[in-house]
Amino acid sequence: MKKRRGTGEASPPPPAGQGDLFGGVGASPRAAAAVVAVSKPPEPPPAPPAPSELKDVSESLPSLPGAPPRTAPTRTVLTVGELTQQLKQTIESRFPRVLVRGEVSGFRGANARGHLYFSLKDAEASLEVKMWASQAARLRFHLRDGLALVAEGSVDVYAPAGRYSLIAYKLEPEGEGALALAFEQLKERLAAEGLIGDNRVRPPRPLPSLPRRIGVVTSRTGAALQDFLRVLHSRNPRLSVLLCDARVQGEGSAEEVARGIERLSRTDVDVIVVTRGGGSKEDLWTFNEERVARAIFASPVPVVSAIGHEIDFTISDFVADWRAPTPSAAAERLAPVLQDLEYGLATQKVRLRKAVERQVLELRERLGSLGGELEDPRRRLSTERLRLSDAEDAMTRVLRQVLRERRDQLKAHTEHLQRQRPQARLAEQRARLVQLSARLKDAVRADVATRRAKAAHSRLHLERVSPAARVAELRARLADRKARLVALEKDNLASAQRHFQRLEGQLDALSPLKVMSRGYAVTFRKHDGGVVRSISDVRPGEVLGIKFASNGAKTLQGCEEIEATVTAVKGPADC
Repeated sequence: MKKRRGTGEASPPPPAGQGDLFGGVGASPRAAAAVVAVSKPPEPPPAPPAPSELKDVSESLPSLPGAPPRTAPTRTVLTVGELTQQLKQTIESRFPRVLVRGEVSGFRGANARGHLYFSLKDAEASLEVKMWASQAARLRFHLRDGLALVAEGSVDVYAPAGRYSLIAYKLEPEGEGALALAFEQLKERLAAEGLIGDNRVRPPRPLPSLPRRIGVVTSRTGAALQDFLRVLHSRNPRLSVLLCDARVQGEGSAEEVARGIERLSRTDVDVIVVTRGGGSKEDLWTFNEERVARAIFASPVPVVSAIGHEIDFTISDFVADWRAPTPSAAAERLAPVLQDLEYGLATQKVRLRKAVERQVLELRERLGSLGGELEDPRRRLSTERLRLSDAEDAMTRVLRQVLRERRDQLKAHTEHLQRQRPQARLAEQRARLVQLSARLKDAVRADVATRRAKAAHSRLHLERVSPAARVAELRARLADRKARLVALEKDNLASAQRHFQRLEGQLDALSPLKVMSRGYAVTFRKHDGGVVRSISDVRPGEVLGIKFASNGAKTLQGCEEIEATVTAVKGPADC
């Protein structure tokens, strides 16, 4: 294994008295006095050179009398990590909260964890923006490339990559509010899916004229419920109402409203009313959520949307089967006035009774006229009985004649069958069969005897020409030759091993590693790999590799190696 103990490469010294940001003052060339400077492991940085070794412009100026002695300038060397940490602290403390305007670029949607990554750019620069999943879930609209935004967040420096970015926790579209943009985006998406608009998949369903039970989804403490019930019961106090209490604004209210619609749709209600009182656009935003819109569309019973006042429009109004401008208007549409219903019912009752009485009188008159036209059924029955008796007598006469003819035919066939009895023919066939069976047995016995004789003759011939003896002889010869071959192979292997051992001893005696193990080393040039045989093969400043055959190295590549730099070359007189 190759072990490198250092590169040992000396960089050219900087000009005297001049330093740079990432290194110390260069050492004087007079420090190189050895023939070969062997590189060593890194050591602590050397102490700053003495003031006498530094050259500065101030040394050329005359010293003023009584002035304090001048000190040599020192340099501050920072690592990359230290410089990045200082920049991170400065930038993050300087920009804890900023508002940045720009266009969205490079947006590819949320990643697997829900985080958003994109860039804000303008005509002059681009800024990376990150938004974590907890803040991204609160966005009311969808991002897209080219959308102008105002982002609020803090500047963060990512030290491992040396990049800075904006950690956004609030995004607002420039020129229009987030709620308005989210409203239009959801409206367009639902229209494309066929939930609203002229191309909706399911047309609005008609509302029941007199529902037996009405389901209401709203807050039980809200004024909308009181207005709805007041108008409903003032018009028809007998109507049944099933309330599903749900929050109508705030975090999680959309899930409660959608859950209430789904629960009521599984009951026996004929229509569902989703309602709440008036308020600002933010207060009514629960009914602009996609979850509520899809729950309304999936309801198997008609849904009435009565949200806010007449001027307020929500997504629920577009998806519902009927929109009521106010909760009171929804109650008026679903609950006809009970007195009007009772008056109409009484009127219809009188009209129905008169119509039934008139129809009964007409049917009675028609029954009387039909009764006069109907003849006595007993007379008709007697006539039919006479006709049936005549038909029965005629049929009996015909059946008797046919029966006599059939009996005569059966008698003739029986006589013919007696004449053609098969017993005699059967006895004749049996005798013939016995004869043929005896002949067949004799032929089979003769054929078996012939085949047995042929088999005995073939067995004798096969025994005379059997190869068993020849196979046994060949097996014996094969075993003998195999034993001779094994013995010969062992002799050749022993002779080859002895020859190989002699060659191994000669090779080990002539191996340069044997010489190197006694304390010698091989020196070669690093740039071309040539072996150094004299001082004319090297030049000052050239990097050499020195290999030692220690620790039982078997090959030149397995030797330990050190690197050295030639600082000076001396002649034989210097040895």
